[in-house]
Amino acid sequence: MKKAIFTTAIMLAVAATVSAAENVKATVHADRAGAKINREIYGQFSEHLGSCIYGGLWVGEDSRIENIKGYRKDVFEALKALQIPVMRWPGGCFADDYHWMDGIGPQDKRPSLRNNNWGGTIEDNSFGTHEFLNLCEMLGCEPYISGNVGSGTVKEMAQWVEYMTSDGDTPMARLRRENGRDKAWHVKYFGIGNEAWGCGGNMTPEYYSDEFRKFNTYLRDYTGNKLYRIGSGASDYDYNWTKVLMEKIGNKMQGVSLHYYTCSGWDGPKGSATKFDIDQYYWALGKCLEIEEVIKKHKAIMDEKDPKGEVGLLVDEWGTWWDEEPGTISGHLYQQNALRDAFVAALTLNVFHKYTDRVKMANIAQVVNVLQSMILTDQKGPGHMVLTPTYHVFKMYTPFQEATYLPVDLPTEIIEVSKAYFKEKKGAKDAGYRPCPMLSASAARTKDGSLVLAVTNVNIEKNQTIDFSIEGMPATTVSGEILTSKNVADFNDFDHPEVVAPKPFKNAKVKKGVLTVEVPAKSIVVLRVRP
Repeated sequence: MKKAIFTTAIMLAVAATVSAAENVKATVHADRAGAKINREIYGQFSEHLGSCIYGGLWVGEDSRIENIKGYRKDVFEALKALQIPVMRWPGGCFADDYHWMDGIGPQDKRPSLRNNNWGGTIEDNSFGTHEFLNLCEMLGCEPYISGNVGSGTVKEMAQWVEYMTSDGDTPMARLRRENGRDKAWHVKYFGIGNEAWGCGGNMTPEYYSDEFRKFNTYLRDYTGNKLYRIGSGASDYDYNWTKVLMEKIGNKMQGVSLHYYTCSGWDGPKGSATKFDIDQYYWALGKCLEIEEVIKKHKAIMDEKDPKGEVGLLVDEWGTWWDEEPGTISGHLYQQNALRDAFVAALTLNVFHKYTDRVKMANIAQVVNVLQSMILTDQKGPGHMVLTPTYHVFKMYTPFQEATYLPVDLPTEIIEVSKAYFKEKKGAKDAGYRPCPMLSASAARTKDGSLVLAVTNVNIEKNQTIDFSIEGMPATTVSGEILTSKNVADFNDFDHPEVVAPKPFKNAKVKKGVLTVEVPAKSIVVLRVRP
């Protein structure tokens, strides 16, 4: 196991609203219930990129690696346990280079494809529409298809929808039956292009809006399958893109996407997943939390143009993006996943919970072997699979799915990292500071009437004891889990698969209606509180 490499740099601690000698006083407002936390916020993303599909999800039925109908068995079982609500496919940038008819019919007759976006890899198209939609059925999750606007045609996209969802005597339904699938699939979510501002065509928002309206006209709702049509939305801070789409497309789309990634640099290299200093650590966590301000600004535009909230905001790509691991294939975006990544996941999910009146889906990038993945695999055979710290956060957070959001008041110390450090080290263009709160919490009421409470302490050194008053709900018993490790750069690998893994949490108690939680430094705690 490698350990973090920390260097000394100047940091500024401000807004210390708590004393080290006193417990932090916090409140869970169970009497002020908010919106339902949509389970789709816990969505996944599977792109034809690196070994996400081939060697990750799919090995084929003839593989020496144990599989279920070609799906890698250990990966499938891990994903099944995660209760995945929705999975996006085939991209990403790959989507606007993908022609779906190449991926149907007998697998040995399918043409090979050069992946122009991700390393020039040649793949055999053995994983296509049938393989993806059947996987979603087996996992019990909704498929989210990204259609090809960039290099595709209206006819091609319209025929794909017909192929997947028509149960009538139509040309594409007959072709699907010839390829072995009689009954149409249920396909709810359909993206009309991806990153149209970049790899999806380098379009202006005005031009893309017209393209959306044209493509959308010919996408039919077949045999009771009603499409939830998703516009290719903005990259992080591009608020004008959202404004134009809301004005020109409006309620012709049911959702609009947003992409937001976290890295530890400032106008420079993304940084290593496992070798980083203290400044990079807090900087990255501050960057991930900046998604809240980004969501608020996009949401304000949408609220003005769509006051009834009919168009959802879908953060269908998010997560950490570090430098590729040394020795891996260039363009495959394989990166390790440390405890720091688990914090990014927990903090980001806490933000999403607050805005579910508008945020209807989120898809972390990506599910296996790429960027901030749930699972890492190699190709050596059975047993060479590892669950990442991010996987464990998603598993610990499953009680939040479909629960009712409850506001939490939690005072916290804030550390600010100077951009001047990155100006010197990474070539940043300006100075300034990025704040990183030390504590974060999210709460919700589950269907059985209990409370789920997640508390994150990202401080590397300082433990915190928090007294939670729970307004509007009695509290009698508490149980929970903790995710932590000796070092924030610790990670799991094939030889050490449980360095960062959940353990039972015993340092929480209820006395006279007050929940007291002793939260260790650098830890994530998820509790179930019962009345």
